[in-house]
Amino acid sequence: MTISHPSRVSRRAMLQAGTMSLFSGAALARGESTGVTSLAGRAKNCILVYLLGGPPHQDMCDLKPQAPAEVRGPFTGIDSNVPGLTLCEHLPRLAQQADKLAVLRSLTFPNHDHPYMIYHTLTGRISPVPLGANTVLPPSRSDYPHMGAVVAKFKHTAPHIPAYVAIPEVQVRMAPALVSGGGRSGFLGPRFDPLAINDDPRQPLPGLDLPQGVSASRSQQRQQLLAILDGQPPQSLRTREYLTSRETAFQMSRTSAGGSLTDLEAEPAALRDAYGRDRFGQSLLLARRMVERGVSFVGVHFNHMTKCDGWDTHKNNFGCLKDELLPTLDRGLAALLADLAQRGMLDETLVVTMGEFGRTPKVNSNGGRDHWGHCGSVLFAGGGVRGGNIVGASDKIGAYPTQRPTSPPDVVATIYHALGLNPQQLMYDAQGRPLPLSTGAAVRELF
Repeated sequence: MTISHPSRVSRRAMLQAGTMSLFSGAALARGESTGVTSLAGRAKNCILVYLLGGPPHQDMCDLKPQAPAEVRGPFTGIDSNVPGLTLCEHLPRLAQQADKLAVLRSLTFPNHDHPYMIYHTLTGRISPVPLGANTVLPPSRSDYPHMGAVVAKFKHTAPHIPAYVAIPEVQVRMAPALVSGGGRSGFLGPRFDPLAINDDPRQPLPGLDLPQGVSASRSQQRQQLLAILDGQPPQSLRTREYLTSRETAFQMSRTSAGGSLTDLEAEPAALRDAYGRDRFGQSLLLARRMVERGVSFVGVHFNHMTKCDGWDTHKNNFGCLKDELLPTLDRGLAALLADLAQRGMLDETLVVTMGEFGRTPKVNSNGGRDHWGHCGSVLFAGGGVRGGNIVGASDKIGAYPTQRPTSPPDVVATIYHALGLNPQQLMYDAQGRPLPLSTGAAVRELF
């Protein structure tokens, strides 16, 4: 679904024609292939935890204790529950979940600009419009699609449930303008745009609650009356898509025994505390709630910190990490993995944690680390991933991969592979030209 306002989910937008056909049932009706031919395919859904700004790999999961002080920084490593896998001392909860994690330590691409690398890592393609430092362009239908939009078209089959949800949509350093294309469906068309939840999920989400004074039973009666007035099923595809959008909006807003799709108040207070009552933790809890109810892809594109400019730590890198970034990530991500495992969902839910690039080996004069595309790390869990696994390696200062160099398209292909999609399956751009879902190759050592 497309929600045009950058900070509001409106009921009217949810009901617009064609904006909620985010599932491949329509594609199947047109005789299109879903592309479910991968040999992995254990994952039914994916949660992408995208750390906007660029997380410093050498201060998190690829520490360099033997490097000079200006490279290694002040943090020390701690043993995890997997022998030989060391994480930062400020990630103690994740260290106890390491048996669920696979760490890829060799992500690499020679570009260091936020817009360029956000687009590249989220789509697996290079933007058709040149992107440089601080370039923020509005989304275009000529853009390549976000991974979630591809999953929406080729994987999702649940009627009346959103396929791809963005919590929130992709932004650069809290800028009000959305990054071009990297977060939406591009040439796949508006049917596969995300349901965008740009408001703080800790508060009731506008447009998703029933109007005041309208009970669930009264809303159901209204729906039944509409069905009578609509009469026979329409033949027009556009009209059918509109009715599907309307039905989906109804399903999302109604109250059930387990609460609605977005109702965090229905979650136990102790569980909400475990995730953390900050916006990031509650976004992860909302992501789990959504995949549990049939959403195929949730992108948590997160940059809304209270003390730091997201993960863009050009100055005071270690203070930001210690005081906010790492504790927030540690609590929320560890709770997500434990919660999925406890519910028996981890094996069918792929969780990927990454940013657009890593950060410079050497600490700068402001106590920060700058952009560094040559080397970074990605965390994988669930969805058939082999936990306690390290793939790839970087050199002694974390500057360049020394083993298994992996490109952003390879990561995209790996996500499709885990979801049962063949990266070589074809999609068609706005000119009707056939393109593979990904130009990369899956990192099979992760499974």
